[in-house]
Amino acid sequence: MESLLYVAENPRFYRTKRIVQIENGQSTRPISRTEAQAALLEYLHVTRNLRFTDAENMSKNAPRFLEKLLAKVDIDADIGHSITRFLRFHPINEFEPLFESLGLKPHEYNPLLPRDLMFLCDDDLLLENYHVLCNYGIARTKIGKIYKEATDLFRYDYGVLVLKLKAYEELGLSQSFMIKLVACSPYLLIGEVNVDFIKVLEILRKLGVEISRIEEDLSENSSYDWSKLLALLNLFRYAGYNEEQLGGLVSQNLGIFFGDSVDRIYLLIGFLVKFGSTMNQICSMFLQFPQMQFEKFVSNLRHCFLFLNEIEMEVHEIGNIFSSHTPMLGSCRLKKSSTLRSELNAANKRLCEVIQENPQVLKKWGMGSKVEPLPNSILKSQMLKTKFLLDLGIVDNSNKMERAVNVFRGSGAKFQERFDCIVEAGLSREDVCEMIKSSPQILNQSKDVLETKIDFLVNKMGFPVSSLVNFPFCLKYTTQRVELRLAMYNWLKDQQKADPMLSLSTIIVYSDKVFIREYVNRHPRGPEIWQDLKKAIYAESRAFCWT
Repeated sequence: MESLLYVAENPRFYRTKRIVQIENGQSTRPISRTEAQAALLEYLHVTRNLRFTDAENMSKNAPRFLEKLLAKVDIDADIGHSITRFLRFHPINEFEPLFESLGLKPHEYNPLLPRDLMFLCDDDLLLENYHVLCNYGIARTKIGKIYKEATDLFRYDYGVLVLKLKAYEELGLSQSFMIKLVACSPYLLIGEVNVDFIKVLEILRKLGVEISRIEEDLSENSSYDWSKLLALLNLFRYAGYNEEQLGGLVSQNLGIFFGDSVDRIYLLIGFLVKFGSTMNQICSMFLQFPQMQFEKFVSNLRHCFLFLNEIEMEVHEIGNIFSSHTPMLGSCRLKKSSTLRSELNAANKRLCEVIQENPQVLKKWGMGSKVEPLPNSILKSQMLKTKFLLDLGIVDNSNKMERAVNVFRGSGAKFQERFDCIVEAGLSREDVCEMIKSSPQILNQSKDVLETKIDFLVNKMGFPVSSLVNFPFCLKYTTQRVELRLAMYNWLKDQQKADPMLSLSTIIVYSDKVFIREYVNRHPRGPEIWQDLKKAIYAESRAFCWT
């Protein structure tokens, strides 16, 4: 009888006494929960012939079922006697307290209840496989998750589940490892030995990663998809990592690869690739991964992206920062954009300029850090712009100088770099100076964007780079617009409906409405060809559009 007086340790569900409210709202005398548990235990073990350990677990670890049972009996009378008498005439669905005692909540186990069974003794295979898992060392509270994710496992005939467990042990896996593995990946026991899991083990052993270290990072509360982990390891292998490098990568980041973060790794890789990062850069990022939780790292990256977006930084500029400074961005939790604007005494434009000049400054703007107002850089930037324009030969205080200074956006230090990249494309300094004088707006674009546009015009469209001298404003149009206009013009030329000597500027500058009226409509099929070309060209969205 000593076990009947057991008091559970969980204070939330098993306090010694409590007041129970009945339907009319009147409170009853204090009741002893242990009396109710003892009555249920006696019914399950003595009356229903369940194993004592099973009955004890069900009576002490199914609080919701016990509450429901108490609501059906006279709690002003002897509780134990009331429950015993009720159960004598009202048999319960024994699967309910079993599933709840195995760690499942009612909304989880209700869909799993057998439709035509009430008594556990009628499902001998379920009990047999349940006992196999218990005897193997798997905690009863973990078995509910196993049942939910791999119900077929509990339909195995006698002895089958034991053989499957031994089959994995024969691969060199310890029983303690298997206990964790079954809890987090119960589907591995369905069917034959899982091929993806075996391949992961083979790769890890080849890389020199000890299985005992993996066991430390496996979480019984998580669920693992070994096919995704295999694909991820292969992804790093195909990226060019040799065994030593990949082994170091995995060894340094076991908590990431085996800490229920594989899906987040895929999301992170997709996010970085979208912003232009190469797999080599991503692999390098993992090798420099800071000592922190992966979930927190990803959360910081997301917060940083939202911050840069809120201060209206250009997409390609955000991509450049993320590609080259990922570990740093994931290591710091930035303050809100509104807070930083106030503390730094700077508008969005100024913040973007400071970050682009030195992305490492973001480390100083983290939560809890003291932030000093930024020095006034307007005058300095104005002086750099003026000096740059003077070097081009534009007279100080002239109308052209005033127009160019007002048109230029961004830091004055960037314009020389952009100017040089146009010169390096094959034009003389004098020609580029004239281009900037006539169309200063083209230097508002980054060096990467300018290089992409010039490469498109020269190498894909076949125009000499010298054509930009007479029409520098061409660099302000999108690649889709330029490609569409030239494709339509070439088709009209082939149909002898357009002057074969039209200048590039004439083809490009007209609005769509005017171009269609003046050129496309010259041929009966012109509008149809225009729409077909437009759909085809715009479907091929390029990574960097012309702004």
